[in-house]
Amino acid sequence: MPGREQVMRMSVELPLWRALAGYRVLTVVYAVGLFASAHEEFTRPWLAVAYFALLVVWTLATLPKVANAAACTKGFLTADLTIALAGILLTPVADAHERVQAGGPTLPSIWTAGSVLAFAIKGGWRWAALASTLVAVANLVERGSPARDTVHNVILVWVAAIAIGYVVEVARASERTLARALEIEAATRERERLARDIHDSVLQVLAMVQRRGAVIGGEAAELGRLAGEQEVALRTLVSGGLVPVSRASRDAAEGAVVRAVEEAGEPDGDDGPVDLRALLAPYAGARVSLAEPGAPVRLAPAAAREVAAAVGAALDNVRKHAGEQARAWILVEDEPDEVIVTVRDDGPGIPEGRLAQAEGEGRLGVALSIRGRLRDLGGSAELVSVPGQGTEVELKVPKDDSRHAKDTDDPRGRAEQR
Repeated sequence: MPGREQVMRMSVELPLWRALAGYRVLTVVYAVGLFASAHEEFTRPWLAVAYFALLVVWTLATLPKVANAAACTKGFLTADLTIALAGILLTPVADAHERVQAGGPTLPSIWTAGSVLAFAIKGGWRWAALASTLVAVANLVERGSPARDTVHNVILVWVAAIAIGYVVEVARASERTLARALEIEAATRERERLARDIHDSVLQVLAMVQRRGAVIGGEAAELGRLAGEQEVALRTLVSGGLVPVSRASRDAAEGAVVRAVEEAGEPDGDDGPVDLRALLAPYAGARVSLAEPGAPVRLAPAAAREVAAAVGAALDNVRKHAGEQARAWILVEDEPDEVIVTVRDDGPGIPEGRLAQAEGEGRLGVALSIRGRLRDLGGSAELVSVPGQGTEVELKVPKDDSRHAKDTDDPRGRAEQR
């Protein structure tokens, strides 16, 4: 859906798997090099050659297995660790006894650590502890006694593997938390956009039906009552969350969606900037004065529609709370980096604390239809009101910030209440 924010997840494990693949290749070359430099000292060099041939083929053939967690199966890990343990236990058979007792390297040498690291990356610190413990036992059996250097190496591998496994688990948990936070953020933005649409159209119509039904009476009063129930349910949804809706209210609302806005001056396409003045011109009238620059005020199409909708919401507030006879003035200022639109009226102003009270009651005209729109555009909406001296709403939107511009057909805002 155009304009819908998407959450993209990037695995934090991918660099670890790539590093592990490189480590396995480098360490098998190192192990073969150690053997080549001292093969004359081996009592059964042919056995070592056979083992290294198997090790090289296995390492190269299984590189795809260490590409990601899905490919690194339990069967592969078991076979890989078995080859490492077999190489350690074959060392006393292939190598000279004196070299083994002197602390000479095992046949797989540091290649064994790659098997343990695969366990750590795949399953976390518990799997790493199991694998490193088996490697430790094999090293002690190969040496024949718990020599100091052997114990030192065993403890080093054991601690390092467990630490890496723990870090992997923390990274996975952090990745899940971040992904969830991004999903919530995207869902919240979409929810706010839909809430504005509901507030600017459906809620206004339902409120009007409720008032007119109460005045007309009879069957219209019942219809007005159902519309009032639906309005309360939708307000609760917009401001807080899902609530049960009565069957009667739900049935009454079906097929009753009314688009109670006019779309004069809306651009036909989103190919380039549009003149904001064309969208604001329909608001001018006998009691609404529009002051604008002589040159076009260029904005991205989606941004221009949102600003015009916010202006419409502000003017609706004027009519609703200052009365039909109140006068309003719209001033458009085209600055180098931003566009400023000011809506001022000569009404009685807003009592202190009224906006917070209205928002708590679920009446989010200012919060969503005005401030929410400008926030999504990277701009701001400031409201200044002095009791008895009217209200002024200043809308600022940057010209070069199209990050939050949505490809939507938003109608002009209709704010239910300040």
